[in-house]
Amino acid sequence: MAMAERGRPRSFDRQFALQRAMEVFWDRGYQAASMSDLTGAMRINSPSLYAAFGSKEELYREAIAHFAATESDDILSPLQDAPTARAALEGYLMASAETFTGPGRPPGCMVVLSAVNAVGVGEETSRILREMRAGSVTMIEKRLIRAVAEGELPASLDLRALASYYVTVQQGMSIQARDGASRAMLEAIVQGAMAAWDGLTRPRTAA
Repeated sequence: MAMAERGRPRSFDRQFALQRAMEVFWDRGYQAASMSDLTGAMRINSPSLYAAFGSKEELYREAIAHFAATESDDILSPLQDAPTARAALEGYLMASAETFTGPGRPPGCMVVLSAVNAVGVGEETSRILREMRAGSVTMIEKRLIRAVAEGELPASLDLRALASYYVTVQQGMSIQARDGASRAMLEAIVQGAMAAWDGLTRPRTAA
């Protein structure tokens, strides 16, 4: 029988450790999450952490990927499932309001908050985080392209700008949640953003 990897206990549960690390980074950000915070939450010692994940930054990258794989579906599913683009965007924002203020987890979105609390990470990690945030704009833009093809929206719209607007609203909601905004407050923000829909999607005329 092969010996356990040096520094790693036989009972090591990698997924449990990764989940707990994700919660620490989500709550405190990269730089403010100390090694003692991480090892305490993960219930392992420092040699075990390095043996399993390589470094604090590699652990952070895995935690971000774990967040995307486990925490994003509720927010993103309306973009695929809603019958209209308007309903898709409203569902996306309303799901965000619920998720950002849900019990038993840090407030806000880990990926959105990484824009301001990932101080100290290397360029590769910064690039990954930028691409993940930009991915939300791309996903919404694809839903809007579908809406144009189906005749719901006019082809004259700047779809990238429209997608960016609603992602910006969602990102602001994440910051508001981190500052203590309630679900009801975030839902009021959603209603304001959706009230702008008709004006934002009105056909553009040539100057």
